[in-house]
Amino acid sequence: MGPVAAFWHLLNFFAPAAALAVFGGCLLAWMRGQRLGAAAIGWRIALNFALGAGVLVAGLLLLGRDGRMLTYAALVLVVGSVLAFQTRR
Repeated sequence: MGPVAAFWHLLNFFAPAAALAVFGGCLLAWMRGQRLGAAAIGWRIALNFALGAGVLVAGLLLLGRDGRMLTYAALVLVVGSVLAFQTRR
């Protein structure tokens, strides 16, 4: 596998975590009706992405294969729990 193909594989591997983090972080700011700064939203997105990426890597290591529904369910639960915790603060 060449470097370009490896780059696309990594990008596609982390895409669900990135999409969920961006969508969840922006939706949280919109639902709360707050005008948060870019740094506050960026921090939330970065935290959710880091935890989501950790879940995807753990799912790959534990299950031996990428794309299992159990991994995606865990991703949604972890990111949703973090967003719920951020809402309560």
